Amino acid sequence: MGVTRRIVFPAIRIVLWAVIAVALAKIAFAGADRVSAAEDPLQPSAQVTEPQVQVTTGTVTNAVTVSASVVADAPKPVRATLAGTVHRLLAEDGQAVAADTPVLELRSETPVDPTVTTDPETGMQTVTENKPKVTRQTVVAGTAGTLRLSVLKDQVVAVGDSIGTVTPGTLSVQGTLTPDQQYRLVDAPGEATVTLKGGPAPFTCTGLRIGAAAQDEPTDPQAPEAGASTSGTVSCAVPGEVTAFPGLGADIEIVNGTAEGALVVPVTAVQGSVQNGNVWVVGADGASEQRAVVLGLTDGKQVQIAEGLAEGDTVLEYAPVSSLTDVDCTDPATADPNVCGG
Repeated sequence: MGVTRRIVFPAIRIVLWAVIAVALAKIAFAGADRVSAAEDPLQPSAQVTEPQVQVTTGTVTNAVTVSASVVADAPKPVRATLAGTVHRLLAEDGQAVAADTPVLELRSETPVDPTVTTDPETGMQTVTENKPKVTRQTVVAGTAGTLRLSVLKDQVVAVGDSIGTVTPGTLSVQGTLTPDQQYRLVDAPGEATVTLKGGPAPFTCTGLRIGAAAQDEPTDPQAPEAGASTSGTVSCAVPGEVTAFPGLGADIEIVNGTAEGALVVPVTAVQGSVQNGNVWVVGADGASEQRAVVLGLTDGKQVQIAEGLAEGDTVLEYAPVSSLTDVDCTDPATADPNVCGG
């Protein structure tokens, strides 16, 4: 037993370790040979396939929702329409007036040349002074509301001078627009649907107005568009029967057209977003070529193709960008969501 423990068992262990070492060496070198024979690990073997989509038909509703707030309508100026003096005040400061309420009367005097007569017998001339020509004009409020006068009786004014203001006491809902939203609201209707946050049910506001934003207009940090460039404003009147207060948050939803059964592709497949654009059509051989298309409505996710494609055509899902320096993220006509985000 002593011989077995001292000689036989150690010999068996040595043989087993030798067999394991040979097996590991064979596996290591044989595997390396197969890898080197099959492919070069330093050479890329994966193939990149660009995502593709087919042109389909669908319904596109161009609905733009703008974050806004309720504001009190600014006072409207009442301006002098005649150069002269304030002859009579016809309304009092602080008075509630209608649009056609007379506010004051202006009086203007224009000198008239003297009349010269000649005596036919003596030839002597007589000069007669004429009274000046007097012109009177009544200025009306122009807007219903509360009148605030800023002139006194006998004060001299010029045409266009402010003689007071009328505070209408009405409310509007006002928000800011990004360039992309302004493009989508070209030829927008005159009304919108407004939802007051924490207020009554949604209502229709009329007199929709879209204009340019003031250069120093602050951006509302609570608005989703905060951080994006602001290029315009949108506002509409709150109906008198709707209870609202200045400062309330609101959403303005403007539906600017619906196209049913239209040819559509994702907006990511199109270079450009208004009127004209480019897509990359994939042929039967898998190659893609650029094609100009005419664009219609968009809902921000898909865009209508008015001309240039047919149903079933295959296009690249993401329009290629040749160079990042060619992309202006502030211009919705060239901004690429893959580069600019969103």
